Amino acid sequence: MTVAYLRETAQQAGLDTEMLSVERIGWDRLSRRFVDDRLRFLRSCFKLYPWEWLTTDRFGRHVLDTLDNGGGTGTTCWIEPAWKMLLSNKALLAVLWELNPGHPNLLPAYLDGPRELAATTGWVAKPLLGREGAGVTLHEAGTEPFVRDGEACCYQELAPLPDFDGNRTVLGAWVVEGEAAGLGIRESAGLVTDEYARFLPHVIL
Repeated sequence: MTVAYLRETAQQAGLDTEMLSVERIGWDRLSRRFVDDRLRFLRSCFKLYPWEWLTTDRFGRHVLDTLDNGGGTGTTCWIEPAWKMLLSNKALLAVLWELNPGHPNLLPAYLDGPRELAATTGWVAKPLLGREGAGVTLHEAGTEPFVRDGEACCYQELAPLPDFDGNRTVLGAWVVEGEAAGLGIRESAGLVTDEYARFLPHVIL
């Protein structure tokens, strides 16, 4: 439904679009371009399919061949761009804390275990590539510290969201060139904001 909604928005703007499943996209070795099942070139592609899945797919290694390196040689405009893989990886939380310890906008986070969080504030274990709360576990202070086997995680300080009549709210802001451009509000009943969270978009003029 998300893709269908954005497709309709693009059509209203006068863009010619087509909905494709990932299985209908292939690689043309002669032209070195991504094509659909009718051999039409993909000039632009918006996708919700995660980059970390795409990189392990049969044709995923060809994505780099289609990127614009600044010289105008790109053949496919990917929306979202491949560099967003870095931002979706929870390891970034630990890197930011290491570079900026004590920053008021960050929570302590580590990759090798909960460290002092196990005895002080409690901690949250987040899979590095988890989405919408999947695999997130919460641990109160005094719980025996451990490192999860078989799955790389980020261990971050437990900071429960405030409770508003049984609802816990997360605000997601979009900033474009230093100016507020939009706000998304996600609300859930549980401590983990998951795929069942209610979402309400706002526009900031």
